[in-house]
Parts: sequence; structure tokens; C-alpha cells
Amino acid sequence: MTRQRALIARILRTAGRHLTAEEIYHLARQSMPSIAVGTIYRNLRLMTECGELRRIETAGGPVHYDANRSPHGHLVCRICGRLEDVAVPFLAPYLSRATGEAEPDYDLSVSWICPACRQREPGKEIPAAP
Repeated sequence: MTRQRALIARILRTAGRHLTAEEIYHLARQSMPSIAVGTIYRNLRLMTECGELRRIETAGGPVHYDANRSPHGHLVCRICGRLEDVAVPFLAPYLSRATGEAEPDYDLSVSWICPACRQREPGKEIPAAP
């Protein structure tokens, strides 16, 4: 693994949130000032292709990257683009039975309006959790 790739992996593991390529680039420059933005994009593509990262596309927003490869989905705010992980414990076993694969890979994105955006929009109350 190259130093650049190791740096990108470390940034994503420690960020505590999903990052865009530009955010990764700016953080990487703090440790490696000579790193090029093309190096970031090339490594993100390679890391996604080999399954080290998950690429999260949002409608009208930038692509984000997720180092968490455990089965989970994402809530994507359709107003501000905020991303949150959401656990869907029944989905992996269901997909396993439906596909016959022991550990099927899936991408799940749920469009919603996050609490902060709902507070800015009158009449959009957040339903209570069951």
C-alpha cells in the first residue's frame, strides 16, 4: 500500500463522518503538502473498486466516501445533503436468503429531511420514534 493510499484510509477511518474527495484532499495536504488532487481521486477510485471504501452518490450533491464496510444503509437529507449511517439488521439476512449468497453486498440510500432542515421548514415536524 502506498503512503498516499494509507493516508487516505486513515483520514476516512478517523473522520467520524462521510467525506468528499475535496475534503479528503484538504485533510491529506496537512500531512502530505505535496499530494496532488489527482492522486486523491485515483486512489479513491482504486480503493472503491477493490472494496476498501464505499462510494455514496447523492442526487445533486457531491460523492462521499465511507470506510465502514459493514452492512448498513444511509439516510440522505434531500435538502442539505447530510449523510447518516442507518443500521438495517434484517436486510442482510433477507438478501442472503433471496440471492443465495452468504454475504451479499448492497447499497441502500433513504431520502429524508434531517431534523435541522425540518426545523427550518414550518409544518414539517419530526415524527416520534416508535
